[in-house]
Amino acid sequence: MSAQGTVLVVAVPAAVLGAASFGLASAIQHRVTKQVPKVRTMSPRLLFDLVRKPIWVLSIGTVIIGLSLQVVALAFGPLVLVQPLLVTSVLFGAAFAAWLAHRKLDLVLALGGLACVGGLSAFLVLGRPSGQGNEFTGASIVPLALTLGLLIVVSLLAARWLPGEVGVIGMAVATGVFYGVTAGLIKVVAGHFRSGGLAEPFHHWSLYAVCVIGPMGFLLSQQTFQRGRLMSPPLAVITTVDPLVAAAIGVNWLGERIESSPTILVGEVISVVVIIGGIVVLTRRGEQLRRAMEERERNDGTTDSSWG
Repeated sequence: MSAQGTVLVVAVPAAVLGAASFGLASAIQHRVTKQVPKVRTMSPRLLFDLVRKPIWVLSIGTVIIGLSLQVVALAFGPLVLVQPLLVTSVLFGAAFAAWLAHRKLDLVLALGGLACVGGLSAFLVLGRPSGQGNEFTGASIVPLALTLGLLIVVSLLAARWLPGEVGVIGMAVATGVFYGVTAGLIKVVAGHFRSGGLAEPFHHWSLYAVCVIGPMGFLLSQQTFQRGRLMSPPLAVITTVDPLVAAAIGVNWLGERIESSPTILVGEVISVVVIIGGIVVLTRRGEQLRRAMEERERNDGTTDSSWG
């Protein structure tokens, strides 16, 4: 079979099925987190409550399946093809959430998610990330680290002080940053493993950073789903911010490259504007639906905690 045939037969189906797995897991987690008590931000108590829910544990298995399919897709297909396909987990998640809630998929939410998917896909295709950087280049990691840390702090403060879906978006941004940093550091850990064997990663701080930052991101993602009445807005933000942060780490810390000619740069800027526009649409529509749901609950005396 030709290389092109392998991409079509193996990489594309694996990436799409992986995206569907991630979307289903997110829809389940968004629903189940509503069934346990709320706790303060970053409290591990939430995970102890969730692990008692069999369907939530099953969703973790779905995530593992998605990750395995992602590895297969990346093994047989180029990053610029696989990553945009994986980002469609936003759309799968919205569809699964609507199905679980026995509702029709909201068209405006779907369009907002599609804008995020399309903008990110265009950015990756135009930028064409290249290089196999898996070691720190020696350049200072402090400027980007401080920037990302400040972004997390500002996002969490916004989540604390801003009401409704706007605050949820703040938590989603912080979650995406945690995930993106984790992805970047995992590349470094994998490089240490390939160069020095199983014991080598334990001699570097990056492994221990992953063991701290990764669980923090996952915990925050569950609290984001718990707080948000709607799933699509936070999932779209997390899924978009994650690869953008990982790309920034690849370029600034690991010596990878993205295309930056004047024409390409204009296209990348437009792509980012489309992403921001999609997030704005998701936030505004999410807040509208949230208020409509709360008004209906006041009138009917019922509680409806799940939507697309």
